[in-house]
Amino acid sequence: MYIAKFRIYYIRKSMIQMSKSFDWNQARAFLATAEEGSLSAAARLLGQRQPTLSRQVANLEQDLGVMLFERIGRRLMLTQPGLELLEHFKAMGAAANLVSLAASGQSQAIEGQVSITATNVMATYHLPRVLQRIRDVAPGLNISISVSDEVRDLMRREADISIRHARPDQTDLIGKRICDVSAHLYASSGYLQSYGHPETAADVSEADFIGFDNPEQLLSALTARGLSLTNRNFRFASGSGTAYLAMVREGLGIGLMSKEIAGTMPELIPVLPELDPIAIPVWLVTHRELHTSRRIRLVFDLLAESLL
Repeated sequence: MYIAKFRIYYIRKSMIQMSKSFDWNQARAFLATAEEGSLSAAARLLGQRQPTLSRQVANLEQDLGVMLFERIGRRLMLTQPGLELLEHFKAMGAAANLVSLAASGQSQAIEGQVSITATNVMATYHLPRVLQRIRDVAPGLNISISVSDEVRDLMRREADISIRHARPDQTDLIGKRICDVSAHLYASSGYLQSYGHPETAADVSEADFIGFDNPEQLLSALTARGLSLTNRNFRFASGSGTAYLAMVREGLGIGLMSKEIAGTMPELIPVLPELDPIAIPVWLVTHRELHTSRRIRLVFDLLAESLL
């Protein structure tokens, strides 16, 4: 107990001394790395080069005199001092967001309802952390999430903002391609113990694959990468992203998913990682009229900055 109290006292004293020459870039780098779990993901989030962000985190650790992260496998985990500092830096981040909003004519007083439609996977694995940021920036907003793997009709106001994987083709809709998800093949350790661990493209010719709602799309992409597959390889398929992930985890076959999602499931193992990844675009879409709404514009911009 005494050691813990002394550590907190020492950290607070270091922060007071550091405040005289405070570098907000270091704080942003720490927050992004803590939230994303890796330097590469944090660099993508902030639009920086990974060496630059790594140097900012290292400088912050040097200024504070404590180690903030330790590497466990492929991820960076917060140390105890890092955990103790995280809430303080979150408060600083929220304050900085409010200053930015005030300077741009926005304010914390933005209120009202904003509806977002997203796929099962997006709503489950990506949106929650973005909603946390939206709540910090504009606590007066009420956000409703409509989860569907079908494209909702924004023209009929079924949602204010849609997160989808295809470019909108209606002239009254505004779309912004915010990133591409890099998707790779994975299978459960149980399935690979039964089937064997493929080392070449030929080794998966008899393997079971999990298809999407239209298995032909994935089949076409995989055959273009040198895999000798047919429809017979796709014994199971689903248009639901969460059901799809569950089938892969259950050991029903090889499936396609991003490294970020697979990294949260230790039972999944990469299959033929040398294959070129499949790029899945992520689009933010809203109606042209709604894009002029302050509350919808705010949510749209925060989603664009924070997703993936």
